[in-house]
Amino acid sequence: MESVLAKIEELLEKYGTNCPFKLAKLLGIQIVFEDLGTTLGYFNQFCRVKIIHVNQKANEYQRMFICAHELGHAIFHPDANTPFLKKNTLFSTESIELEANFFAVRLLFSKRFLNEHISLQHAVEQYGIPEKFILNNLKGE
Repeated sequence: MESVLAKIEELLEKYGTNCPFKLAKLLGIQIVFEDLGTTLGYFNQFCRVKIIHVNQKANEYQRMFICAHELGHAIFHPDANTPFLKKNTLFSTESIELEANFFAVRLLFSKRFLNEHISLQHAVEQYGIPEKFILNNLKGE
């Protein structure tokens, strides 16, 4: 996961933001909001155009995590046929899903951006991600 951490640091240094929507735009990745039913989001590439699909029914915070997760796929697995991100994939054992989740958590909840405005508990409550999952991914920071 060192390459993931290095890529996050590179993005943060180059663009000065951890917002996945801003990063996607800066990287030329389109974002589409649509009704995906129970699917939270997915990434695909069509004719070399990278697209992140986000369920329009997700709340603002869920959209941030969904976009960050799919941004991980766009960066690390652009040619992979990634499965849809559904509610239960936060616990997926598939390596590319784990890597995308690791990327999303480290990007969004880096100590660099956790401060008096957003606590870990607030992040857990708003994003709906289990605290244990976040803490396991932030070890060593």
